[in-house]
Amino acid sequence: MATSIQKLAETLEYRFRNPSLLRQALVHRSFAHENPQAVSGDNERLEFLGDAVLSVTMAHLLVERFPDLNEGDLSRLRASLVNERRLAQVGRAMGLGDLLRLGKGEEQSGGRRKPSLIADAVEAVLGALYLDGGLEAAFRVVRKFLGPFLEEEAEASDPLRKLDKDFKTRLQEITQARFRRAPAYAVEGEEGPDHDKIFHVAVTLDEQVLARGSGRSKKAAEQDAARKALDALEDS
Repeated sequence: MATSIQKLAETLEYRFRNPSLLRQALVHRSFAHENPQAVSGDNERLEFLGDAVLSVTMAHLLVERFPDLNEGDLSRLRASLVNERRLAQVGRAMGLGDLLRLGKGEEQSGGRRKPSLIADAVEAVLGALYLDGGLEAAFRVVRKFLGPFLEEEAEASDPLRKLDKDFKTRLQEITQARFRRAPAYAVEGEEGPDHDKIFHVAVTLDEQVLARGSGRSKKAAEQDAARKALDALEDS
């Protein structure tokens, strides 16, 4: 384990003064629960801290790289760059899947391949970096691993062109980035004859209704609900 931690530190191009922080970043709660004598806790507090570090460092990089974009467009870009799928991609590049300390159940269910666990570990590693070396240390790692994706956007003729997607896709990107959850859609009712029905749909996040929409098909109603939810999130 010590050799693996050292290799991870080399991948990060950072020398930890307190390597135990990096070890802590790799402890999933399932392992901590099953092995209370072996570890002092899981990585969730570091993940909480790393989420904030990631938010501010990516905001800095985006403002620096796209000086002409407004706040709304910067938020859209950040949501496309910082989400579970992208962070899991970064975590795999770091080799975090193989280094996670998991409980037996998570191990048997393929936890090392789960995007959510790998993404959480990335944030925990950033939290560890921040505690050990400050914002500058975390910033260098964010620039190294997420900078190339940002440059891909910058090199496009229009950096927002890939974000002009349907409302449902945009809403999922934002909720994944902000809350690490995907929205759900449910038909609440329908009215009218078969040839001219109107569907009513609610979009929820963790059972909380974000918005309601209507349309002449379920898909149209879902898009309407997602559009209204996007407006509500932007206002908040």
